Order: sequence, then structure tokens, then C-alpha cells
Amino acid sequence: MAEQIAQENRIESPRASGKFFFLFAFLLVQLLVYPYAGSGATISLWFRLLNVLIAFSSVYAVSFRRVTWIIALVFAAPLLLDPFILHEVTMSKLQLARSGMSVAFDIFIIVVIFKRVFQRDEATSDAIYGAVSIYLLAGFGFSRIYSILVAFQHDAFYLDPALNHHTLPLQPDLTYYSFLTMTSLGAAGISPVSDQARSLSIVQSLLGILYLGVLVSRLIATYKPIQGSPKQP
Repeated sequence: MAEQIAQENRIESPRASGKFFFLFAFLLVQLLVYPYAGSGATISLWFRLLNVLIAFSSVYAVSFRRVTWIIALVFAAPLLLDPFILHEVTMSKLQLARSGMSVAFDIFIIVVIFKRVFQRDEATSDAIYGAVSIYLLAGFGFSRIYSILVAFQHDAFYLDPALNHHTLPLQPDLTYYSFLTMTSLGAAGISPVSDQARSLSIVQSLLGILYLGVLVSRLIATYKPIQGSPKQP
């Protein structure tokens, strides 16, 4: 069984080579430019187009098997139509449904890439791009979960008036909070208030720490010294 899995990895790896780089690049760009994108109905069209590129690159990243890319394409279909349809619709229920679909899409992509990356026999550059993409996807995914929570609980988070010009958290605030919570740095100016917000924050913080630990241990396990290099005593 182990030999069969290893053989499948060797066969499929050429087809999957380089697929994770584009996803990593677009996610990194999104992380850099999200403060300038606006929020709610005022989100810029260029930022919505960037989300479409991320959706396309996510589908492409899992396209090494027909089943995975078809399922990913079904999840991504509403997201791909976003800049052309949903930016004109202000119905809160529709936006909530879209956020839920985005979370489901993120979870599916994370699971598929995780299985793909951690089945590799060696730590290639493509595997590292995939591993970092998982981390970025988790950060953005939790920010969407927090936005869904805020839609039901407007007082789920407290914004310090000394550090914020508004009282209700916007999507950029939740993205900022998500990534700093995942890195266990703590987000100044925004705090979880409701029990649900605190519980989700704990889960995200633990997942962030555990993932980095698993990633480092996996990279060490797959490390192969250069052939002919002197052995350590």
C-alpha cells in the first residue's frame, strides 16, 4: 500500500508542479492591498476581480484530479460571478449566503492542498508554496467566519474608540484580527466580547500554532542532505 501511494505521488507530481505558486502570489497580494479595498457595498471592483483570480488559482491548484477540480469549480461558481452580479445586490441574506459559500470553498481547498502537500516525499519549493497558501487561506477564511458571526451578533467584538474611527467591525478589521490572532500576537484595538467570538479566537490561535509546528516537523522529516556532503559526527 505504501509503495502504491509513493508511486502515485511520483506519477502525479509533474502535473501538480508549480500549481501552488500562483495561489500563494495572489493571496499575498490580497494581504498587502486589503486595507485599500473598502468594505461592504463599497468594496472596489479591482479587489473583487482579485478575489476572482484567487478563486481561479484555487481551482487550478487542486486540478491534479478531475474530481477535486470539479467540486472546487462548483464551490467557486458563485464567487466567480461576484464582480458582475453580487456587487449590485445589497440583500444581507444573499451576502451571508456568499460568505458561507466562501468559507466552505476555503475549507475544501485547504483540506485538498494539505493532503497533497503533506504526502510529498520531499520538501520542494512547490510544496512550500502550498503550505504557506494553506496558512493564508486559513487567515482569510476565519475572517469570513467572523464576519458571519458579526452579522448575527453586532456586539461580538469591541472596537477601542481610541484606536478606531468606527464602532462596528468592518471586514478589514476582521482580517487584521484574524491574522494577528492566528500568529498569537494579539490585535490591538479589537477584542472578542461574545462567548462565540472568544471560542473561535481560541480555536484559530491553537490551529495556527499547531499548524506551524506540524509544518516545521514535516519539513525536517523530509529533509534530505546533499549526496556526498560530509556526515555530522
